[in-house]
Amino acid sequence: MDYKSLREHMVERQLMPRNITDDKVLTAFRKVERHNFVTEKLRDAAYGDHPLPVGDGQTISQPYMVALMTQALALVGNENVLEIGTGSGYQTAILAEIAKNVYSVERFESLANTARSTLQCFGYNNVEIRIGDGTLGWEEHAPYDRIIVTAGSPRVPLSLVTQLKDGGRMIIPVGGHSSQALTSVEKRNGRIVSKDLCGCVFVPLIGKEGWDS
Repeated sequence: MDYKSLREHMVERQLMPRNITDDKVLTAFRKVERHNFVTEKLRDAAYGDHPLPVGDGQTISQPYMVALMTQALALVGNENVLEIGTGSGYQTAILAEIAKNVYSVERFESLANTARSTLQCFGYNNVEIRIGDGTLGWEEHAPYDRIIVTAGSPRVPLSLVTQLKDGGRMIIPVGGHSSQALTSVEKRNGRIVSKDLCGCVFVPLIGKEGWDS
């Protein structure tokens, strides 16, 4: 299977026509081998225009949604990023290609361990992963320039707002169990300014400041 050609096809057919224009994002998508972040039986489908299961009821998001969320972060390259929901580690790798450091929180130990192993295998030394309640963030490394949440929350968790640097930005799906609005949250002089970007559907964000189940 010519995965390099499939990645190029993904970029040219799925991302660029949908206004993914950030060169750093496109370069990362051309480089990161998405097929290595899914099970072997799903590798041939890794570059399709759809999400895929990764275990524990979680998914690896549609490539376009990963690209949209990454582009919405407006990364320059010197940021410390908090990711909530490591999952397969694919979004983590895309972030690590652009940002200075990525700190990722995953509630499922099996997913965290697999993602950590995969990311280390491919030399992502600017990533740290911990197992825990992502709705509470990771206070040790706060404040963060950017925060990305890869699960749907009923509200923006206060802990994450607190850990966001002034002038920083968070991208988070907010809404109900079945659908959410992808939301950009910016902290400006201590005030929060939110903007809906588009509709989306993510697995629920489970935790003290998210969903109970």
